[in-house]
Amino acid sequence: MATIFRDLSYRYQWLYDAISRVAALSVGGEARFRELALQGLAIAPNTSILDVCCGSGQATQFLVKYSQNVTGLDASPLSLQRARQNVPQANYVEAFAEKMPFADNQFDIVHTSAALHEMQPQQLREIIQEVYRVLKPGGVFTLVDFHKPTNPIFWPGLTVFLLLFETETAWQLLKTDLAGLLSEIGLQVNKSTLYAGGSLQVIQARK
Repeated sequence: MATIFRDLSYRYQWLYDAISRVAALSVGGEARFRELALQGLAIAPNTSILDVCCGSGQATQFLVKYSQNVTGLDASPLSLQRARQNVPQANYVEAFAEKMPFADNQFDIVHTSAALHEMQPQQLREIIQEVYRVLKPGGVFTLVDFHKPTNPIFWPGLTVFLLLFETETAWQLLKTDLAGLLSEIGLQVNKSTLYAGGSLQVIQARK
């Protein structure tokens, strides 16, 4: 069940942005948070990048600094309207992530930022299967999302955040071996790094 704060944060862009900035302070600010999943990747101006569940373009705005071939995908018309206004350099497609309207082996990089925790377990599996399908051989899936804290000091802050702004699916993700799921579907996990006392995970996996 969605909380009133979650509903308000999606309705008002300024509130969502403010929440994102505060949450990102745990890793050194929003700019650093958005770059975490991109570290070490070789991105050229023509690298084809898919930003899955792009929302209003918060991460997309960083991707277009590296490549001129960025596509944002989201199921929300309102979010895509905002994304087109915020980051007009990218292309946008309205669709569900578990059924992407793209050809096999189309993208060099598939990226998602703080979105997988919104998915039910079956949805999550279907999305990763779709990511595998649309990635080119040798392509990389890179993501950042919640993780069960390894440092107990970070549990109270994460708990309050999830209670106020997230649903039960976020709690389910904390119990999910995401790297193991990627490997099960056929991706090779090259990098798995924890930040903010283990409450954030960054994974890069290659097809």
